[in-house]
Amino acid sequence: MTAEIISVGTEILMGNIVNTNAAFIAERLSALGISCYYQTVVGDNADRLKDQLKRSLKRSDIVILSGGLGPTEDDLTKETAASVCGYKLVEDVKARQDIAEYFKTRGKEPAENNWKQAMVPEGCTVLYNPNGTAPGIIMQKGDQHVVLLPGPPDELVPMFKKQVEKYLSSLSEDVIVSRTIKLCGVGESSAEEAILDLIDNQTNPTIATYAKIREVHIRVTARAKNIKEAKTILQPTVREIKKRFKDNIFATEEEVTLEASVIDLLKKKNFSLSIAESCTGGLLSARLINVPGASEVYKSGFVVYSNKAKRKLLGLKKKAIDKYGAVSAQTAEEMTKGLAMETKSDVCVSITGIAGPGGGSAEKPVGLVYIACNVKGKITVRQYMFKGTRAKIRESSAAEALILIRECVANR
Repeated sequence: MTAEIISVGTEILMGNIVNTNAAFIAERLSALGISCYYQTVVGDNADRLKDQLKRSLKRSDIVILSGGLGPTEDDLTKETAASVCGYKLVEDVKARQDIAEYFKTRGKEPAENNWKQAMVPEGCTVLYNPNGTAPGIIMQKGDQHVVLLPGPPDELVPMFKKQVEKYLSSLSEDVIVSRTIKLCGVGESSAEEAILDLIDNQTNPTIATYAKIREVHIRVTARAKNIKEAKTILQPTVREIKKRFKDNIFATEEEVTLEASVIDLLKKKNFSLSIAESCTGGLLSARLINVPGASEVYKSGFVVYSNKAKRKLLGLKKKAIDKYGAVSAQTAEEMTKGLAMETKSDVCVSITGIAGPGGGSAEKPVGLVYIACNVKGKITVRQYMFKGTRAKIRESSAAEALILIRECVANR
C-alpha cells in the first residue's frame, strides 16, 4: 500500500514556516509499514490543488493532505478535495457543537466564517478535533483513501495518532508492529555499520536508522497476521540490537525522549540537579523542564551568559576567568563547583562555549564548547567541537550535556 502527502499553504511554499507536519506523517507512515513515495507542497490555490490531488490519486492508494481547513476564504482544501472526490458538503451537527463549545470555554463568540468548518463531505468519516475548530475528514474515491488534517501541529499530531493511525491500520489484513531503539553517544554511520549485516539480510522484520541531533533511532518493523505473531518476529532482532549497543541505549519506547530518560535516572538515584548555562542560554533547562515530573529532581537553573554573571551568581574569580578564558575546561569546572556551593544539588552541570557566528579565534573557534558534570564532588569535563549554525551548536551542546549527565549519574 502506498501513500503520499500534500501539504497545503502558501506560507510553507514560500518558506515562512518549516513543514514539520510532512516529516511527522512520513515517519508515522513508515512505522505503519506504508510506503510514501511522494511529498508535495501546494499554495492556497484551488486550481493547483485540484490538479495535484488528481495526479496523486492516479498513483497512490492513500493521499493525506494537511492544512487549508481553517475558516478563511483561502482555506480551500476541504472544498477542493470534496469536489475531486465527488462529495457535496453538509453541516455536521457535532462539529458545529464542538466549535460553539470551543469558543464558549474561551469566553469568545465564533465569527460567522467559523461555521464553515462544520461543513463536511456527506457520508464521510469526521475526525473530531478536541484541540481546535477544524475537524479532519476521511473520504474515499473508489478504492482510494483521502485524509484531510488541520495544519497546526498541536492539532494534527494528536488527531493522527489517536484516529488516523487506527484507520490506516484497518486497511491492511496484516498487522504492523514497530519497536524503536534509541541510542546516544554513537553516530549514525557507526550505528549502521554495527548492524549492517542485519540490515543487508532484512526481510521481515525490516530495520531503519534515523539520525536525530546527537541521537540515532533504530526502528524495527514486523508484519504478521496478528500482534502476537508480529512481536514474536520482532523479538530476536530487537534482542540482537540491544546486545550490540548495550549502554548506548537510552530508550526502547517511541515516546521516551533523551531528557525523559535522564529525569527518570535521576529519580531512581534520588539525585537533585542544578544547571548553569552560558552559550545555550537555558536550552538545556528547557528540555528537562518539559518532562512531566521534572520538579522532583530539578532544583534550579542559572543563565550566566556574561562573565559578570558567572562571578556574581557562581562565585567565579575574575583572575581565573582572565587567565583561562570564559570558554575553557577550567571555567566549566569552576562553574559546577560554584553551582554546587550555591544550590547543594547532587548533580551540577555547566555549559560554556562559542555558538557564533562571531566571537571565535584561531585558538578558540566557533563551535568550541566545554561541558562539565559534577556528581557529588566528582567532576568530569569534556571538550566538544561542533559544526553548523548558532542554533545547531546550541542544540548539540544541550544534547551532549544530557548524554554526559546520563553517563556520569549511571556510574555513581
